[in-house]
Amino acid sequence: MEEKRIGVYVCWCGTNIANMVDVENVSKEIQTLPDVVISKDYKYMCSDPGQDLIVRDIKENNLNRVVVAACSPRMHEITFRKALETAGLNPYMFEMANIREHVSWVHTDKVEATKKAKDLIAAAIAKVQWHESLEKRTVEVNPATLIIGGGISGISAALEIANADKQVYLVEKSGALGGQVANIDLTFPFLNSAKQIIDHKIKTVMNHSKISVFFNTEVKHVFGYVGNFETTIKPNGNETLLNFGNIIVATGLKPFDAQKVANYGYGRLPNVLTSIDFEKVLKSGVIITRDGRVPKDIAIIHCVGSRNENYNAYCSRACCMTALKYVNQIKSALPKTNIYDIYSDMRAFGKGCEELYSITSRKNVMFLTFDHKDNLPQIKQASYEDTCNLLIEFKEKFSGELIEVPADMVILMVGMEAHEDAKQIAHAVGVSMCGNKFYIERHPKLDPVATTTDGVYVVGTCQSPKDIPDSVSQARAAAARILASIMVGKVEVEVTTAVVNEDLCCGCQTCVSVCPYTAISFNQEKKVSVVNEVLCKGCGTCGSTCPTGAIRSRHFTDQQILSQIEGLMSASKSKKKLIEIEET
Repeated sequence: MEEKRIGVYVCWCGTNIANMVDVENVSKEIQTLPDVVISKDYKYMCSDPGQDLIVRDIKENNLNRVVVAACSPRMHEITFRKALETAGLNPYMFEMANIREHVSWVHTDKVEATKKAKDLIAAAIAKVQWHESLEKRTVEVNPATLIIGGGISGISAALEIANADKQVYLVEKSGALGGQVANIDLTFPFLNSAKQIIDHKIKTVMNHSKISVFFNTEVKHVFGYVGNFETTIKPNGNETLLNFGNIIVATGLKPFDAQKVANYGYGRLPNVLTSIDFEKVLKSGVIITRDGRVPKDIAIIHCVGSRNENYNAYCSRACCMTALKYVNQIKSALPKTNIYDIYSDMRAFGKGCEELYSITSRKNVMFLTFDHKDNLPQIKQASYEDTCNLLIEFKEKFSGELIEVPADMVILMVGMEAHEDAKQIAHAVGVSMCGNKFYIERHPKLDPVATTTDGVYVVGTCQSPKDIPDSVSQARAAAARILASIMVGKVEVEVTTAVVNEDLCCGCQTCVSVCPYTAISFNQEKKVSVVNEVLCKGCGTCGSTCPTGAIRSRHFTDQQILSQIEGLMSASKSKKKLIEIEET
């Protein structure tokens, strides 16, 4: 039998773990466990020096198994598996103990947190002893790509891929391309024409021989796996089958409905406009009120539908800069008009944005602040004695005084939020959503455009609110990832999948009905279930429901799981005995 030689590495994660867990003590005690050849702690195990440490120790100490105690496996399991590969060790001879999300971030008692960290590491060591080498599998990649959404992100990604002479299917649920950018007059911070940017891209897309555009069409279901997806769409009522290897979701966001904020009177007071309405005014070339007068006073209110728990708690990012853009556009068209910028916090990050704020602040504009969480401004119709159409009443935050601001026109800077069909699309392509209904990326820093479903990418504002440059950057990043897989011609697929023991299978088909990935079918001839290992994601649902125990999940076998539990309980029992001895 092979000698077990286990290396254990405890990560400080800067202070994320070390503040609540005595990592040095943990590392020292873990060294005493059976089969542990080496145990070390390091500031950042995921860093290049941290990975190099593992590689070096594997080679110098002939390690054949590795345990890393750090953050969630969702964040860095692949990182450490690659380190094992670099050292010549099978990547599946690795186990990760989560002592950040499961310990340091959820506990306040350092002594107890340290004990729990030791227990979890002991459990990981017990499990890794039963790990088996698994061999990688690959599938061929269909070079076509499906892009859902024809805004600036979808268009940019489509052109990148199509210009590489690869087929693109661009599906847009409306009757036109361009998304929200098509409704914008100028872009911030340099006040360039949005029309010139988007019109050229739309024309190029429509005339490109490698791009097929489907208007007024929605994607309801997608079947298959990375490299080999398919869907049936109904453009103009005609069913069309599409086959493709990768998917880019670029569905964007929609403007917040300002009528939900009763204080602002949108839809009731005619001269209260949203930022979307005001873009149309700017594109018309004439800034006038509903009754055709030139406004003497214009007020701009920020954070409408954003940064407020009653609506959306997040920041929509682009609103502050768009408001400053409006100030400059109004000043250019109506230099004598008074402008009141009513904001909570001015968020001017990004290239050229702070400079735009600085320039705008010197243009005789009155900046006033309000509390975006409580006491939102109240807009009401002015009386006949007043010299304006509207009055805005609110408590000015800096002065602490209740003030009234006159206005002939009010512009509400509405935030962005998810489309109504966001959940349907998520289910169709197999991606997750956060509480704000934004699509979740695989890793927020290290893999910001991929998702946990291989071959599916999310770009632009559907992933979270962002400006045009960031949206285009994400689109091109996803396109580059896809083109790389197409060039190779094949892609690795998950190997920690389920496998059926045909001798034990009773043919009840329970596994077929519970599989969330439709990866299991029933062989009528053999009367047994069959797993499509490319579709399977190794979730274990089938294995837990199989009444005969015929289904085994690779890398999560009963023996491995039970050993992990036993390791956890044994560590706790050992500590209890030690405490009893000390007390006596």
